[in-house]
Amino acid sequence: MNIISLKQADIIIDAIFEKSRELNLRPMTAVVVEPGNVVKAFKKEDHASALRLEMALGKTYAALALGRSSSLVQVRAEQRPNFMKFIDDASEKQVFAEGGGRLIRNEAGEVIGAVGVTGDRQDVDEDMAAHGIHAAGLKTDEDCADMGQLVRLDN
Repeated sequence: MNIISLKQADIIIDAIFEKSRELNLRPMTAVVVEPGNVVKAFKKEDHASALRLEMALGKTYAALALGRSSSLVQVRAEQRPNFMKFIDDASEKQVFAEGGGRLIRNEAGEVIGAVGVTGDRQDVDEDMAAHGIHAAGLKTDEDCADMGQLVRLDN
């Protein structure tokens, strides 16, 4: 399995929305993409504000482009602004360096896609992304740290 399935993508998004309602979070938006940032599934809750698809896609692009969660991309942006200016220019401003974007890994630890979540605080968005990944029976970077795969948990 090299690419996330539509069924898995739907499970991820539905789990994110179910958990966010349970926690009474702000209206959420979530997108699941294949490698290459090709949209597999997208949903936006009622009353979610404008540009949420673009934000969520920017988070998945950040995760895929730099091989780490978008929250770590944000840390990289703070630590190395010239590097991130290059990334921003090279990606034609598609990278959104804020928490909520996570790589999705299969049982073997291979990247099969990414999820981007936006709507609440970025740390909450990041947690919701992990929740959705786990609900689909898939793995986050943290789950794969000891599997021999290239996993970045810090910069």
